[in-house]
This record gives sequence, structure tokens and C-alpha cells, in this order.
Amino acid sequence: MTTTAPAPRIAIIGSALSGNKGASAMLESSIATLSERIPGVRFTLFSMYPAEDRAQNEYESLDIIDARPRQLGVTINTLALLYRVLPFLRPMLRSRSRAIGALASSQVLLDQGGITFTDGREKFLLYNVASILPALMVKTPVFKCAQAVGPFRNPVNRWAARRFLPRVHTLVTRGRITHEFAEQLGLTNLFAGADYAFSLELDGTEQASAAAHFDLGFFDTDAVVVGISPSVVLQKKVEARGADYVAEVAGFIDAMTASGRRVVLFPHSVRTGTDKTHNNDLPLCTRIFERLERRDGVLFIDRELSSQTLRYLIGRCDYFVASRFHAMVSSLAMSVPTLVIGWSHKYQEVLEMFQLDEWAFGHDKLEPTLLLERFDALVQAESTVREKLRSNLPTVKATSVAQADLIAAIVNESTGARA
Repeated sequence: MTTTAPAPRIAIIGSALSGNKGASAMLESSIATLSERIPGVRFTLFSMYPAEDRAQNEYESLDIIDARPRQLGVTINTLALLYRVLPFLRPMLRSRSRAIGALASSQVLLDQGGITFTDGREKFLLYNVASILPALMVKTPVFKCAQAVGPFRNPVNRWAARRFLPRVHTLVTRGRITHEFAEQLGLTNLFAGADYAFSLELDGTEQASAAAHFDLGFFDTDAVVVGISPSVVLQKKVEARGADYVAEVAGFIDAMTASGRRVVLFPHSVRTGTDKTHNNDLPLCTRIFERLERRDGVLFIDRELSSQTLRYLIGRCDYFVASRFHAMVSSLAMSVPTLVIGWSHKYQEVLEMFQLDEWAFGHDKLEPTLLLERFDALVQAESTVREKLRSNLPTVKATSVAQADLIAAIVNESTGARA
């Protein structure tokens, strides 16, 4: 009598289908690339927004488990500790807890947090640890997909990074600066890669999806179209120094339309049905839109769209101004000349892959004159920028997809040993 081996399983944390569409792009890219490489594989998403993610889940191979911060930090981590120290409880924990059962039966946990163990983000440090600790306690390998880490000057962050990062199977560094930070910490479990969202492919349905909500004739004129993706994260940093972020972005849009250009206003992180601003740029973009002196010539993407549809619309723009990280990734992936206003080294190191890091500046330098000057310079340098995008994009995509081969090797090795 023969028995059928259970399907390979992969657990995922740190990404989502809802909310931040960069997280969605990473999640959907991993599902697509790994399904091609591992026949019959099933996925379990440990979700911060379980209800919203279940409502948007169209993948038969994807299960969703409640991993909201308290559930993850208290319940799941406690059960994982019991699993580790009380072996006789393991059968019961695997059968009674969906989370522990999923972790224990998975060949690998993918941590898709975009930026972790980073100075200045100590308030997220407990979550960074709580995301990977249960897998470590049940001895499921942790694969940290391409992300930014470091610097590690803060003693608390440095201690946590030294304590936990060496225990993960692989840490994919999302650029030169992150890789140097990780090497300075003494880490050797590194792979220099590119953001998983660069692997996101369009399936040809995006135009129809966008046309169901917006008049795409907006793009079919001789006018230059400029896309802009504000960020509530950047807003908080700008307003902390007393500046008016909403007014500055609205002023830039007014300057664009006054010059005869058209503007698409993109909230690249949207949570439908709530005014909460965590992972939600829609309330901010609504305020910016309402602040405009003139709204003709502006297309406001005023609802949640899929990551693929957003990428399609970004690709229809002639230029792009990004503050959301994965809006920048989509504009680069679609070879759109891009100006970036960022708050972390994570922006610069990705632009470096395209030899375009000169087109980023920090939130501390944001003011109307500089923004317009840098945008005008980008327009003047368009042909050079497009050539660098064209020549470097294949390599960047290849290093993004390479993660899938590394993950598949872990899964295949585990399932082979189990067989």
C-alpha cells in the first residue's frame, strides 16, 4: 500500500493582499514564481489584516491565518514556545492551533517585511522579532525575502539583529547599502538580490480592470502625464519639522497642470472601508486632491486597485514622482523615468541598481523649489534615464527571480529528506 506525500507548504509573513500594494506585489510574485517551480505547493499567509485579505483572496492555493499584532505577539509566540520546550504537547498543538500546524508543516517561512531591524524604527522591532521567532522555535527555516536592514548603531537594534538575524537560513539584501550593513554586523547568510516585486508580471487583464473604474482616454492625448505617489510615512516626517506636506504636494500638482501636463494621483497603499492611516494613503491623497487649485487635468485613483492594475496605470505615465517605495519599484519595472523623495537608504540602493541614485533626495530636503528643479532636471535627462532603465532592468529582474530558485531548493531539500 502506498501513501501520498503531503503537498509542500510555504508559510509567509510580512506581506498582504490588502492595504500596501507593495506587500501585495511581493506576495503575488512569490506565489506565481514558486508555483511554477514547486508542483502542488500550498501557501499560508500569516496576515495582519485577515478579514480584508480573505475578501481579496483569489488563490486556491493560499490559506490565510489571523496574525494581527496581538495574536502574533502573544498567542502564536506563546504556543510556539510551548511547542519548543514541551515536546509532549506538540501533537496537540499541531492539531489545535492553525498557526502552529501551518508553521510545523511548512518547509520554509518567507519573511516579506520590506524593512526590518533598522535604526529609527525601534517601535517595530518587537514585531520584526515576533514575525520570525515562532518559526525558529518550531525549527522551520526562515528565508527573509529581499528587504532593507540596518544600520545597527542603536544598541537595542544591534543586539536584536545580532541575536536573531544569524539564525535565519537566508537574508536577501535588497541593495548595496543593506548588504554592507549586514556584512559589518558579521552576517554570512546573505544573498544580494532585488525586491521580489520586480518579478510581478502583468497578465493582460489590467487595462480592462482599470477601464472599469476610470476613463483611460485621460492618457490618450498629446499631454505629458506625470504620476505621483505620496506617502503618509513621509507626511509624518515632513510635518514633524513644521512643513506642510499636503500643501507642497498640491502645489507641485498645480504647477504640473498649469504647465499643460496631466497628473495621476496614486495612493499606492489603500485599506478599503477605513480612515485609519496605517498602510493607507487614501485619506492623505484625498486631502491633497481637495487642496488643488484646479482639478481638471488630474486623475485621482480614489479606490483600492490590485497591484497589477496599479502597475499598468503607472506604466502609462511619462514621468513618475514616488514616495511610496513599491510605487517606485513599479515605475522602474515599467521603465518610467522616476524622481524619488524618500526617508531611508532603501530608496537609494534600489536606484543604484539602475545607476539612477542621483534622482532621489530625502524628506528633509523637500521644499517646493527643489522639487520642481529636480523634476525639470529629470525631464531634461529623459533619454539618458530611459537608456539606463532599459539596460539595467533585465539584470534587476533576474536577481529578483533568483529568490524563487533559492526558496525552491530549500523546499525540495526538505521534502526529499522527508520522503
